[in-house]
Amino acid sequence: MVEHTGDNILIVQMFGGFSMTWNGRSVTGGSKSGETQFNYLMQILLHNRREGVSRERLERALFGDRDIADTHHAARSVIYNAKKKLKAAGLPPGPYIENRGGVYRWTDEIPVLEDAAEMERISREAAKEQEAEQALKLYLDACHCYTGEFLGNQTAVWAAQEARRYRGLFGACAEKAAELLRLVHDYPRMEELGLYAAQVCPLADWETITMEALVSMGRYADARKLYDDTVDLYLQELGLKPSPRMMELLDKMGTQMGHHYAVLDDIQAKLSENGKKSGGYLCSYPVFQGIYQMMARVMERGGQSVYLMLCTVVDSKGNPMREGPMLESLSQRLGTAIIQSVRRGDAVNRYGRGQYLVLLVNLTREDCSVLQRRINYNFLVGRQRTGVRYYVSSVICTAEKRDALMGRGKG
Repeated sequence: MVEHTGDNILIVQMFGGFSMTWNGRSVTGGSKSGETQFNYLMQILLHNRREGVSRERLERALFGDRDIADTHHAARSVIYNAKKKLKAAGLPPGPYIENRGGVYRWTDEIPVLEDAAEMERISREAAKEQEAEQALKLYLDACHCYTGEFLGNQTAVWAAQEARRYRGLFGACAEKAAELLRLVHDYPRMEELGLYAAQVCPLADWETITMEALVSMGRYADARKLYDDTVDLYLQELGLKPSPRMMELLDKMGTQMGHHYAVLDDIQAKLSENGKKSGGYLCSYPVFQGIYQMMARVMERGGQSVYLMLCTVVDSKGNPMREGPMLESLSQRLGTAIIQSVRRGDAVNRYGRGQYLVLLVNLTREDCSVLQRRINYNFLVGRQRTGVRYYVSSVICTAEKRDALMGRGKG
């Protein structure tokens, strides 16, 4: 939120929720119906101070699709009560809300400092600034004005439109700031920017900025942990696998990672798993992809049968489950059932919400059917109505079929 220490200025926060403060005292309404309408009135008026708000638009913002006999009278009543509340909150006597030719405006007599307006003003200055360091400072200042979604959970159409616009503006400022930080190799501040962006605008792939900074600083362990945490978060929240940019940074990390001179025994000890673990090898998607590609090459020499199996949680009607409160717990339970059912030499990857990939080595098609029954036994509980659908495909050794499987396979 924009900070200001001066008196007699109405401080307005639109990002991450709504609040109004006058000389350190909150002016925001509560959760009751009348208080909520007061908030709606102040939000649209204070955010549109320059051009004002037409009577029709104001009434839509206040009442939406509610069936009100006389919306004009109801709107006048809300405005009347708002003026009383503002005066009681300590604002100096005045008109507060003016009606000029059917357009309602906030009075010019009481100054307003709004975080959303400040963000726009600073971003315009940054775009005009010729000196790189000053432009960077302005872009970062604009980013830090944004502390969350515009008006939080406000569902009005105008608020939702502004939320999208400010999300886009924040993205543009953050990308420009990252570009300037990249040019001067200021990776510590780039890391801070990425962390902040991911916090105020979650699930928007801002972790790539942080990861790029970590890789550039040689902090590979931190980058790897960030990658793993991000993959888990996106799979749980959105059912998405890593973005192409995250995959690219992971490859870059592997290329850049250097090691001190060591003997083979030491290297092998570091490569080995810690302790003997039972069940299949649960791994991230990039690792699974590498194992798949390696096994496809091995098959070119013949002598092994390898199958790729996709396991999908389905509802009682046999349809894939893509959302719902039970999907996450079912996904975790399916993963446990698969790990318990396959062998130590089989690779397992959680591909998305309610989906797992399993790479099965040296099995026949009949063995795959036996394995499916074993997974069902470990997964199904009591009268559980959900189940698992299986797709099995042989890892064909020809290049054309292999590419088709990896790039455009069933799923």
